[in-house]
Amino acid sequence: MDDQSHPRRAHSSIAALIAETGGQNALIADSSALPEQLVKDVCASAFDSAGQRCSAARVLFVQDDIADKVIGMLKGAMAELVMGDPGLLSTDVGPVIDAASHKVLSEHAARMDREATLIGEVASSAATANGTFFAPRAYEIPRLDILHKEVFGPILHVLRWKADQLDEVIDQINATGYGLTLGIHSRINDTIAHIAKRARVGNCYVNRNQIGAVVGVQPFGGENLSGTGPKAGGPHYLLRFATERTVTINTTAAGGNASLLTLSE
Repeated sequence: MDDQSHPRRAHSSIAALIAETGGQNALIADSSALPEQLVKDVCASAFDSAGQRCSAARVLFVQDDIADKVIGMLKGAMAELVMGDPGLLSTDVGPVIDAASHKVLSEHAARMDREATLIGEVASSAATANGTFFAPRAYEIPRLDILHKEVFGPILHVLRWKADQLDEVIDQINATGYGLTLGIHSRINDTIAHIAKRARVGNCYVNRNQIGAVVGVQPFGGENLSGTGPKAGGPHYLLRFATERTVTINTTAAGGNASLLTLSE
Protein backbone atom coordinates (compact mmCIF):
# COMPACT_ATOMS: atom_id res chain seq x y z
CA MET A 1 0.00 0.00 0.00
CA ASP A 2 1.27 3.47 -0.91
CA ASP A 3 2.25 5.34 2.26
CA GLN A 4 0.43 8.45 1.01
CA SER A 5 -2.88 6.57 0.86
CA HIS A 6 -2.95 6.45 4.64
CA PRO A 7 -4.54 9.72 5.91
CA ARG A 8 -2.14 10.07 8.82
CA ARG A 9 0.98 9.30 6.79
CA ALA A 10 0.00 11.81 4.12
CA HIS A 11 0.05 14.70 6.59
CA SER A 12 2.69 13.62 9.11
CA SER A 13 5.88 15.59 9.65
CA ILE A 14 9.31 14.14 9.02
CA ALA A 15 10.52 12.78 12.35
CA ALA A 16 13.20 14.79 14.09
CA LEU A 17 16.18 12.69 15.10
CA ILE A 18 18.34 13.83 18.00
CA ALA A 19 21.02 11.37 18.96
CA GLU A 20 24.45 10.99 20.46
CA THR A 21 26.82 8.11 19.98
CA GLY A 22 30.15 7.13 21.47
CA GLY A 23 33.56 8.17 20.33
CA GLN A 24 37.31 7.94 20.67
CA ASN A 25 37.04 10.05 23.80
CA ALA A 26 40.38 11.43 24.97
CA LEU A 27 41.77 13.02 28.11
CA ILE A 28 44.66 15.50 27.83
CA ALA A 29 46.92 16.01 30.85
CA ASP A 30 49.74 18.55 30.89
CA SER A 31 52.69 18.74 33.27
CA SER A 32 50.77 20.93 35.73
CA ALA A 33 48.16 18.24 36.34
CA LEU A 34 47.99 16.78 39.85
CA PRO A 35 48.96 13.11 39.28
CA GLU A 36 46.88 11.73 42.16
CA GLN A 37 43.71 13.43 40.95
CA LEU A 38 44.50 12.59 37.32
CA VAL A 39 44.91 8.86 37.96
CA LYS A 40 41.75 8.71 40.06
CA ASP A 41 39.74 10.42 37.32
CA VAL A 42 41.32 8.33 34.56
CA CYS A 43 40.37 5.09 36.32
CA ALA A 44 36.80 6.28 36.82
CA SER A 45 36.51 7.53 33.24
CA ALA A 46 37.97 4.42 31.62
CA PHE A 47 36.85 1.57 33.88
CA ASP A 48 33.62 2.51 35.71
CA SER A 49 30.62 0.60 34.30
CA ALA A 50 33.19 -1.76 32.73
CA GLY A 51 34.10 1.06 30.36
CA GLN A 52 30.76 0.66 28.58
CA ARG A 53 29.60 4.25 28.69
CA CYS A 54 29.43 6.45 25.60
CA SER A 55 31.40 9.13 27.45
CA ALA A 56 34.14 6.81 28.77
CA ALA A 57 37.79 7.72 28.23
CA ARG A 58 39.47 5.60 25.57
CA VAL A 59 42.72 7.54 25.22
CA LEU A 60 44.97 9.37 27.69
CA PHE A 61 47.44 11.90 26.34
CA VAL A 62 49.91 12.64 29.16
CA GLN A 63 52.72 15.17 28.85
CA ASP A 64 56.10 13.48 28.73
CA ASP A 65 57.43 15.41 31.77
CA ILE A 66 55.07 13.52 34.12
CA ALA A 67 54.33 10.44 32.02
CA ASP A 68 56.54 7.98 33.89
CA LYS A 69 55.09 8.98 37.26
CA VAL A 70 51.50 8.92 36.03
CA ILE A 71 51.90 5.57 34.26
CA GLY A 72 53.46 4.07 37.39
CA MET A 73 50.61 5.36 39.56
CA LEU A 74 48.05 4.14 37.01
CA LYS A 75 49.53 0.65 37.13
CA GLY A 76 49.38 0.70 40.93
CA ALA A 77 45.81 1.99 40.99
CA MET A 78 44.68 -0.73 38.58
CA ALA A 79 46.24 -3.37 40.83
CA GLU A 80 43.83 -2.26 43.56
CA LEU A 81 40.67 -2.56 41.43
CA VAL A 82 38.39 -5.51 42.16
CA MET A 83 36.48 -7.21 39.36
CA GLY A 84 33.45 -9.23 40.34
CA ASP A 85 29.74 -9.28 41.13
CA PRO A 86 28.39 -5.71 40.67
CA GLY A 87 25.88 -6.39 43.43
CA LEU A 88 28.69 -6.32 45.99
CA LEU A 89 29.95 -3.03 47.42
CA SER A 90 33.50 -4.38 47.25
CA THR A 91 33.32 -4.65 43.44
CA ASP A 92 34.84 -1.91 41.27
CA VAL A 93 34.28 -3.47 37.83
CA GLY A 94 31.53 -5.83 36.73
CA PRO A 95 31.06 -7.85 33.51
CA VAL A 96 30.63 -6.39 30.04
CA ILE A 97 27.18 -6.49 28.49
CA ASP A 98 27.31 -9.72 26.46
CA ALA A 99 29.45 -12.37 24.81
CA ALA A 100 29.67 -10.47 21.52
CA SER A 101 31.11 -7.44 23.29
CA HIS A 102 33.54 -9.66 25.18
CA LYS A 103 34.73 -11.18 21.89
CA VAL A 104 35.44 -7.75 20.35
CA LEU A 105 37.37 -6.65 23.43
CA SER A 106 39.39 -9.88 23.55
CA GLU A 107 40.32 -9.54 19.87
CA HIS A 108 41.40 -5.93 20.37
CA ALA A 109 43.43 -6.85 23.47
CA ALA A 110 45.19 -9.60 21.51
CA ARG A 111 46.11 -7.03 18.86
CA MET A 112 47.35 -4.56 21.48
CA ASP A 113 49.46 -7.32 23.04
CA ARG A 114 51.29 -7.48 19.70
CA GLU A 115 51.43 -3.78 18.80
CA ALA A 116 51.53 -1.93 22.12
CA THR A 117 53.06 -2.11 25.60
CA LEU A 118 50.89 -3.40 28.44
CA ILE A 119 50.84 -1.03 31.42
CA GLY A 120 48.55 -2.97 33.70
CA GLU A 121 45.67 -5.42 33.86
CA VAL A 122 43.12 -5.92 36.62
CA ALA A 123 43.44 -9.31 38.28
CA SER A 124 40.85 -12.01 37.67
CA SER A 125 39.63 -14.42 40.33
CA ALA A 126 37.46 -17.48 40.79
CA ALA A 127 34.47 -15.12 41.03
CA THR A 128 35.05 -14.02 37.43
CA ALA A 129 35.64 -17.45 35.91
CA ASN A 130 32.12 -17.60 34.50
CA GLY A 131 30.16 -14.96 32.62
CA THR A 132 31.33 -12.08 30.45
CA PHE A 133 33.99 -10.60 32.72
CA PHE A 134 36.74 -8.78 30.85
CA ALA A 135 39.73 -7.60 32.86
CA PRO A 136 40.32 -3.83 32.43
CA ARG A 137 43.71 -3.04 31.00
CA ALA A 138 45.85 -0.14 29.87
CA TYR A 139 48.34 -0.04 27.01
CA GLU A 140 50.91 2.52 25.92
CA ILE A 141 50.57 2.96 22.17
CA PRO A 142 52.97 4.66 19.72
CA ARG A 143 50.40 6.80 17.93
CA LEU A 144 46.65 7.43 17.88
CA ASP A 145 45.95 6.28 14.33
CA ILE A 146 46.58 2.62 15.19
CA LEU A 147 43.10 2.76 16.75
CA HIS A 148 40.70 2.28 13.86
CA LYS A 149 37.43 2.60 15.76
CA GLU A 150 36.02 2.91 19.25
CA VAL A 151 36.48 -0.23 21.34
CA PHE A 152 33.53 -0.19 23.72
CA GLY A 153 34.86 -1.48 27.01
CA PRO A 154 37.51 -1.10 29.74
CA ILE A 155 40.64 -0.68 27.62
CA LEU A 156 42.65 2.54 27.98
CA HIS A 157 45.28 3.65 25.48
CA VAL A 158 48.06 5.97 26.68
CA LEU A 159 50.22 8.29 24.59
CA ARG A 160 52.99 10.69 25.57
CA TRP A 161 53.32 14.19 24.18
CA LYS A 162 55.91 16.96 24.50
CA ALA A 163 55.23 20.53 25.61
CA ASP A 164 55.41 21.93 22.07
CA GLN A 165 52.98 19.33 20.66
CA LEU A 166 49.69 20.44 22.24
CA ASP A 167 48.13 21.64 18.99
CA GLU A 168 49.26 18.45 17.29
CA VAL A 169 47.53 16.41 20.01
CA ILE A 170 44.29 18.37 19.56
CA ASP A 171 44.50 17.92 15.79
CA GLN A 172 44.92 14.17 16.20
CA ILE A 173 41.83 13.99 18.40
CA ASN A 174 39.81 16.10 15.95
CA ALA A 175 41.00 13.92 13.06
CA THR A 176 39.33 10.83 14.53
CA GLY A 177 36.01 12.32 13.41
CA TYR A 178 34.40 11.76 16.81
CA GLY A 179 33.44 14.54 19.20
CA LEU A 180 31.58 13.47 22.32
CA THR A 181 33.65 14.06 25.47
CA LEU A 182 37.11 15.42 26.23
CA GLY A 183 38.86 15.48 29.57
CA ILE A 184 41.35 18.22 30.43
CA HIS A 185 43.67 18.04 33.42
CA SER A 186 45.67 21.22 33.85
CA ARG A 187 46.16 24.00 36.39
CA ILE A 188 46.91 26.57 33.70
CA ASN A 189 43.82 28.55 32.71
CA ASP A 190 45.23 29.61 29.31
CA THR A 191 45.93 25.98 28.41
CA ILE A 192 42.43 24.90 29.42
CA ALA A 193 40.86 27.70 27.37
CA HIS A 194 43.06 26.91 24.36
CA ILE A 195 42.16 23.22 24.34
CA ALA A 196 38.45 23.85 24.89
CA LYS A 197 38.39 26.36 22.01
CA ARG A 198 40.20 24.19 19.46
CA ALA A 199 38.79 20.76 20.29
CA ARG A 200 35.69 19.86 18.31
CA VAL A 201 33.79 18.02 21.03
CA GLY A 202 30.39 18.43 22.61
CA ASN A 203 31.42 18.25 26.27
CA CYS A 204 34.71 19.23 27.95
CA TYR A 205 35.34 18.18 31.54
CA VAL A 206 38.09 20.04 33.39
CA ASN A 207 39.98 18.52 36.34
CA ARG A 208 37.35 15.84 36.95
CA ASN A 209 36.28 12.57 35.36
CA GLN A 210 34.50 12.75 32.00
CA ILE A 211 31.55 10.49 32.72
CA GLY A 212 28.26 10.98 34.50
CA ALA A 213 26.82 14.24 33.19
CA VAL A 214 23.93 15.18 35.48
CA VAL A 215 20.60 15.12 33.64
CA GLY A 216 18.84 18.48 33.79
CA VAL A 217 21.97 20.26 34.98
CA GLN A 218 24.69 19.45 32.44
CA PRO A 219 23.44 19.33 28.82
CA PHE A 220 24.97 16.37 27.00
CA GLY A 221 25.64 15.52 23.38
CA GLY A 222 28.38 15.39 20.76
CA GLU A 223 29.18 16.53 17.25
CA ASN A 224 30.58 15.09 14.03
CA LEU A 225 30.33 11.26 14.30
CA SER A 226 29.23 11.56 17.94
CA GLY A 227 26.01 13.53 17.63
CA THR A 228 23.33 14.97 15.37
CA GLY A 229 22.79 18.42 16.82
CA PRO A 230 21.24 19.87 19.98
CA LYS A 231 22.21 18.49 23.36
CA ALA A 232 19.80 16.52 25.51
CA GLY A 233 18.95 18.81 28.39
CA GLY A 234 20.18 21.86 26.50
CA PRO A 235 18.30 25.08 25.66
CA HIS A 236 17.80 24.16 21.98
CA TYR A 237 16.60 20.58 22.44
CA LEU A 238 12.82 21.20 22.42
CA LEU A 239 13.05 23.60 19.49
CA ARG A 240 14.05 20.70 17.25
CA PHE A 241 10.60 19.19 17.81
CA ALA A 242 8.70 22.43 17.14
CA THR A 243 7.04 23.45 13.89
CA GLU A 244 7.03 27.22 13.39
CA ARG A 245 4.18 28.81 11.43
CA THR A 246 3.90 32.41 10.21
CA VAL A 247 0.88 34.41 9.00
CA THR A 248 1.57 37.55 6.96
CA ILE A 249 -1.18 40.19 6.77
CA ASN A 250 -1.81 42.91 4.18
CA THR A 251 -1.44 46.01 6.38
CA THR A 252 -3.40 48.15 3.95
CA ALA A 253 -6.49 46.04 4.52
CA ALA A 254 -5.78 46.13 8.26
CA GLY A 255 -5.78 49.91 8.34
CA GLY A 256 -2.04 50.33 8.01
CA ASN A 257 -1.25 48.93 11.46
CA ALA A 258 2.32 47.61 11.07
CA SER A 259 2.06 45.62 14.31
CA LEU A 260 -0.34 43.27 12.48
CA LEU A 261 2.19 42.55 9.72
CA THR A 262 3.30 39.15 11.05
CA LEU A 263 1.91 36.76 13.59
CA SER A 264 4.05 33.77 14.60
CA GLU A 265 3.34 30.80 16.80
